[in-house]
Amino acid sequence: FEYKNYLKNMRAIIFTLLLFTVNLSFSQINTPRVSPASEVEQMVGLTEIEIEYSRPSMRGREVFGNLVPFGKVWRTGADNSTKISFDTDVIISGKTIQSGTYSIFSIPNKESWEIILYSDVELWGVPRDWSENKIVFSSMFDVKKLKKSNTVETFTISFNDLTNNDVNMSISWENTSVDIKIEVPTRSMVESDINKVLSDNPKSSDYYAAAVFYRQENINLDKALEWINKAIEMNESPRFWQYRQQSLIMAANDKFADAVDAAKKSLNLAIEADNQDYIKMNRESIAKWSKKL
Repeated sequence: FEYKNYLKNMRAIIFTLLLFTVNLSFSQINTPRVSPASEVEQMVGLTEIEIEYSRPSMRGREVFGNLVPFGKVWRTGADNSTKISFDTDVIISGKTIQSGTYSIFSIPNKESWEIILYSDVELWGVPRDWSENKIVFSSMFDVKKLKKSNTVETFTISFNDLTNNDVNMSISWENTSVDIKIEVPTRSMVESDINKVLSDNPKSSDYYAAAVFYRQENINLDKALEWINKAIEMNESPRFWQYRQQSLIMAANDKFADAVDAAKKSLNLAIEADNQDYIKMNRESIAKWSKKL
């Protein structure tokens, strides 16, 4: 009898615990984060840059000088520390930053901000045991004041003015924007590949790629001309976009008669392919370069 009572009591206890657990599992309310998390990825030339940060909003508050005090280290966002990652070495303000991941901290002021890259990344806000030895980069950047009509409600980090060799990382909120120029080693990386590939039985496409890169970078144009001519010679049936690049490189070397001839070849092939963009570009170039003959 006592054993039966014991079992009965245990069943009741277990049932109660299960009911409590079920109630807990169904009583949780999911709500959005006050400062939503965001990730921004950008390829700059051959370098990938990634930002992980949280995005607070103004919500009627005065931000800089109030919510975010002047002259004090700020997490540059909300919640976890803002992180930036580079998969190659980069240069900021003339200083080389090794590839890796860093926390971004800042010290905002009215006219300029100090931007800091910090080696610790698993942080919630500004660390209490702040260490100057963990600062891998620090430099001052001017503040750009935004018009009232351009007020940024939600804290934003973006990449602007993108080229093969650099990009501006813009930090914007309220009526304030700060641009940090990040330089990447695209040119040296590509030139290293060019030297390696062209010294080992290169194909037509290798000469073509090397020539087009030099034209885009506006460097070694005489070498670019040598390579594009070799690429065309090695190709049994050059396409309209290849003759187009040859014409551009010839014009960059002030060889306008040759450029017009190459552009006409590109134009004829573009007409056959019914590519209106190349038809238009070639006709405009032919008219322009013909005036220089």
